[in-house]
Amino acid sequence: MANDIGRDFILGGKAIFTVANPTGEHYTFQVNRKDPEPGSQFGNQPTFFVKLLTGPDNGSDYTYLGLLTPAGAVKLTRASRFTDETKPVRVIRWAVGLLFGGKALPAGYAIHHEGRCGRCARRLTVPESVESGFGPECAGRIGLVA
Repeated sequence: MANDIGRDFILGGKAIFTVANPTGEHYTFQVNRKDPEPGSQFGNQPTFFVKLLTGPDNGSDYTYLGLLTPAGAVKLTRASRFTDETKPVRVIRWAVGLLFGGKALPAGYAIHHEGRCGRCARRLTVPESVESGFGPECAGRIGLVA
């Protein structure tokens, strides 16, 4: 069971992670956090946008998939090009459900971050940071360390 990320990483702000199965099939997702504008009529909760890597450039070829709630639900919107039956939608719902539920991945499945901080997207170099998915400053800012 390879699983080097969790709920905190996914909701960190700039998370990029790959879900892989035992046959080598994989999907790479990006979850970006947008904090509400001061005095917003939509409330004070952040919005989490989910994108799927759909092209060869892993820096920019992401396609909007939908919204992720802090509780772990992936919701499609009118702007989504995907449907509930699309495999990447089923994959992210499955993976997030396991991670947010604190459940283990089945044998042969893996979820990995891409070596960048889940909050600020800087490259991680310190072994403890690579393991947690957050640089030391960002880990402190989101309350993972005192």
